[in-house]
Amino acid sequence: MNKPAKAATRTAITPTRAEDFPEWYQQVIKAADMAENSPVRGCMIIKPYGLAIWENMVRIFDPWLKDYGVQNASFPLLIPVSFLSREAEHVDGFAKECAVVTHHRLEAGENGLVPTAKLEEPYVIRPTSETIIGDAMARWIQSYRDLPLKLNQWGNVMRWEMRTRMFLRTSEFFWHEGHCAFENAEGAKSDCLTILDFYEKFFRDYCAFSGFKGVKTPEERFPGADQTYSFESIMQDGKALQAATTHDLGQNFAKSCGIKYQGRDGAEHFVHTTSWAFSTRVIGGLIMMHADDDGLIMPPRIAPQQVVILPVIKDDSSAPQIMEFCSGLAAKLKAQGLAVRLDNRELRTPDKMWDAVKKGIPVRVEIGGREAQDQAVTFVRRDLGRESKTTLSAEAFLQEIGKTMDAIHESMLERSRAFHAENIVEGKTLNDLKDYFAAGKTGLVKVPVELLKEEKLAEVKAEYGLSARNMPFEDEGRKVLIGRAY
Repeated sequence: MNKPAKAATRTAITPTRAEDFPEWYQQVIKAADMAENSPVRGCMIIKPYGLAIWENMVRIFDPWLKDYGVQNASFPLLIPVSFLSREAEHVDGFAKECAVVTHHRLEAGENGLVPTAKLEEPYVIRPTSETIIGDAMARWIQSYRDLPLKLNQWGNVMRWEMRTRMFLRTSEFFWHEGHCAFENAEGAKSDCLTILDFYEKFFRDYCAFSGFKGVKTPEERFPGADQTYSFESIMQDGKALQAATTHDLGQNFAKSCGIKYQGRDGAEHFVHTTSWAFSTRVIGGLIMMHADDDGLIMPPRIAPQQVVILPVIKDDSSAPQIMEFCSGLAAKLKAQGLAVRLDNRELRTPDKMWDAVKKGIPVRVEIGGREAQDQAVTFVRRDLGRESKTTLSAEAFLQEIGKTMDAIHESMLERSRAFHAENIVEGKTLNDLKDYFAAGKTGLVKVPVELLKEEKLAEVKAEYGLSARNMPFEDEGRKVLIGRAY
């Protein structure tokens, strides 16, 4: 991750980050062939390369949940409106975002198809599943012997967005949502913190994200929760991204959904529930944290393609030898468990090279006649650019490629850590907070939590578009991070 700077040379992405960060973001997605807008307002089409990133995230994270005792399930996409009404704070939080289904048939009219057969009770398209999963839990849980119950579903949700941006904020998005029930408050809190640790590990060890764990302020809590915890990161434009959350729902949803159990004492009790999630917005975070003015830079451990091999054929006579060497190299890399693409499309070599750059493929291998003859490999690291071009024997390259992938990951993570350190500043007063953003600065300001009680804080937040991100664990609840966010 590099801080945005004025471009001195021609770049693959225009505008650059420094010129227009939001438009740069959209152009990176387009250049990497990740996604595009759809005919459905607010919804995107995730193209194969973009979806492959999400599939890798699922492949990595799902086994962790299963090892923790979580079982996958699938619940209806349509939720009765009456279910949402059971928890007043919850429905208030999502009412403005709900897409509502009111009819169950289409008939031909004078001007085309028209909805008919009005439903007795409308449905909302799932914005989140606490209520419908809670309804099932009320049937499935009878005794303390049925607890804990840990459920998860991978799926899509719908939240009607007015101002959308691909991956970051769309009306429909993919996510996973976990929902668990426990005998007591201690079990629920432990669950929230355990899953938050999973998120931190996933973002650090696979996405090369730095960031901070903490507790949300009351006004930023999930609707209906007693407590919300979050993992947040700072993007290259200085704005925070909420990458994942866990929610301690106390007994609120248990009471509204009637989730009771017979306790060890023979008496009837309400369970304590939790929910937690991350979504495809993490892919947007990958772009905004790591990409540069030439396109994506993918962390190797979640990259759909970790190595791309480009045959550089200048005359037909050398083609058989080059292609044989490339095919053999690809097979040996795949045998090591790497995701390898041999790009033998009938395109100009520079076009294939720039395609690999824009897609952020961690290692680009270029094999010409000399490499094939010498049994050598010339390669470039995407995170370091053309200056990293190196030639090794094929044997040495195959021995070192695993270490190279680890080095790329560590380099990207260290850049992220350094960027976070540079973009979090300490403040003591409301004036410190105001002066910082009045000067046109970006990043987050860490201030004493007592400032949340200041009457004029709301004015400052409104004037500069700020929000309280969380109260970092490292400060034991004494400080709160405030800044702009997605």
